[in-house]
Parts: sequence; structure tokens; C-alpha cells
Amino acid sequence: MARKRKRPEQLPADLPMTPMIDVVFQLLIYFLVTIRPIDVFAHLDVSRPSPEDRRDRMEVPPKMMRINVFKEGFTLNDRPVTAAELERLLIRMAELDKKQTVLIMVSAYSEHAQLIQVLDLCAKAELSNISVISTN
Repeated sequence: MARKRKRPEQLPADLPMTPMIDVVFQLLIYFLVTIRPIDVFAHLDVSRPSPEDRRDRMEVPPKMMRINVFKEGFTLNDRPVTAAELERLLIRMAELDKKQTVLIMVSAYSEHAQLIQVLDLCAKAELSNISVISTN
């Protein structure tokens, strides 16, 4: 029979929590006092209106131009146009605003050359905000 070893009874270690809580609160107060708030408004990129009054120069920006490319030809805002008319209208619209949106909707049955022709006309008019989508 094995002999049991007698161990002396040890009391559980008592860890005082009060000093640790005091240290945590002191660190919290230290960090709150020493923190520098970031000036958020200095880093915002906000465009404010210019000081000049623009109410007397109200210009209505042109709407988005929708160019449909079909096998039979082109339409500009649902109005049939020829390539020469389209070029003239694009140049006229570009004179008003070169940053306006041009949406080119290409039919699945149209030729690639027609799309390239419309893109060339937009480049000639210096219009750069162009979106091309395919329709059925």
C-alpha cells in the first residue's frame, strides 16, 4: 500500500484588487488629460460657395445626353439624327458644358464602327464623361 504524502495546507493567494483599480483609473485620467483632439474641420475637403453673388447668373445645366446607336442610325435624346447632325449637336452641347454626361446605348444589332464613330465625335467635341451600355 502506497503511503500518502502529507502536504501542508496552503492558503489561497489573496490578490488585492483595490490598488490595481486605482492604477487603472489614474492611467485613464492621464490619457484623457494628455490627449490632443484632432481638428477634423482642418482635414475636411469642403467646397464652399464663392463670395460673389451668383443669383443673377442662373444657368441651367444641360441634361444628360442619351445617344442610341441602332443598325439603322442614331438618335439623340430619342430624336433621330444623322452623323453630321449628331456632330454639330455634340459640339454645341460641349460649348455649354464639357463635363456633362453622355450615355451611349448601343443596340446588339448595330455595327462596331457606329459605336467608334460616336466615340470619335464625342472626342472631337472634347466630351469626356461618357458611359457606354449595351441594349437588346
